[in-house]
Amino acid sequence: MEPDAYRQMRALQSSHWWFVARRKIFGSMLDRIGLPSGAQVLEAGCGPGGNFELLQRYGTVSAFDMDPRTVADCRARFDVNCVEGRLPDGHPFHGARRFDLVVALDVIEHVEEDVASLRSLASCLRAGGRLLATVPAYQWMYSAHDRFHHHQRRYRVRDLRSIAEAAGLKVESVGYFNTLLFPPIAASRMLARLRGDAPHSDAGMPPPFVNRMLKVIFGSEAWWLRHLRFPFGTSIFLLAAPPPGGGDG
Repeated sequence: MEPDAYRQMRALQSSHWWFVARRKIFGSMLDRIGLPSGAQVLEAGCGPGGNFELLQRYGTVSAFDMDPRTVADCRARFDVNCVEGRLPDGHPFHGARRFDLVVALDVIEHVEEDVASLRSLASCLRAGGRLLATVPAYQWMYSAHDRFHHHQRRYRVRDLRSIAEAAGLKVESVGYFNTLLFPPIAASRMLARLRGDAPHSDAGMPPPFVNRMLKVIFGSEAWWLRHLRFPFGTSIFLLAAPPPGGGDG
């Protein structure tokens, strides 16, 4: 990503509606998968560490990121084993098969080799482990925001399922989220695409009242996703496991 993108993430990740509500949704998902007490957790592409506090609720967290300055900052600020590394296999956890949970939250879309990257993350899972990954949805929404964040592509649900299966993963659940705010977000991205805007992020901090309102709306999907699957959304989640007989070690 652009250096400005890392700086923006660090500034916004503790209070911006998208980051806060997204963590609420992920926490609800992780609470339901039955992780063992004191689980070993790996975050791929951790960025400035905004998910560490959530993940530490489930066990001991390790992480990697390709940006050396971000890794150094995470080491200084968090009690996490954070190292330099990149997907698909340029990281020290490849083939470790010792993690109960691996998360890659809006990471796979940055990497050209998406199947190989999921295969590498699957190689980190022990038997009974789980992978939680998220990606942005719909290539027709590709815009200046994606170019700023160096996204290679966006996905449909069937695309993500297909590459997960090609990587040898057993897909347990896959679906859209960030659905309730889909209309204004999609309209904004399409306008940016039609105008041919220069690369920029549209994730600035809104006024406090608007930020609180959006946080409540998006965060309410944590409840909805326990009961249904949305037919569309700006993002897609994947929950998968190693194939039967895989992940041993």
